[in-house]
Amino acid sequence: MIRLVRNYIFWNYERGSFHFDVMVTLILAFLFIGPRFIDFKDKPVTAIPLRSSEVLVREAGSTGYEARFVYEIRVDDLKGAQSDAEIRSAILRVIQPIAGNVSLQEYKALADAKGKIVGYEATVLR
Repeated sequence: MIRLVRNYIFWNYERGSFHFDVMVTLILAFLFIGPRFIDFKDKPVTAIPLRSSEVLVREAGSTGYEARFVYEIRVDDLKGAQSDAEIRSAILRVIQPIAGNVSLQEYKALADAKGKIVGYEATVLR
C-alpha cells in the first residue's frame, strides 16, 4: 500500500497503464467538477485604471446607429468635481479627447472595498 501511494505521488506509472489513467482522471475531475462544489472565494475585481490619465473602454452594444461604450475613469482625473454638473463636464472633458464628440448617457460611482469612491463608470453614445 505504501509503495502504491509513493508511486502515485512521484508519478511513477507508465503512460497508458491503469494507474496512470486513474491519476489523469482524478486531475481532470478536480479541474472540471471541483469549482462547482468547492468555494474558492474568488470574485471579479472592479477594473479601475491603475495610473492617472488611464481610461478603460468597453463596448456595450449599440442603439440604432449609435455605438454605446462604457468608460472607466479614475476620480483623480476629475480634478475635484463634486456636483452632478461638475462631474458630468469633467467626465466629458476626459473622454472627448479620446472618443471625439460623444453624449454622456449616465455615470455611476465605483467604490473600493472600504466604500471610498475611486472612479466613475460612464456610459456614452458615439
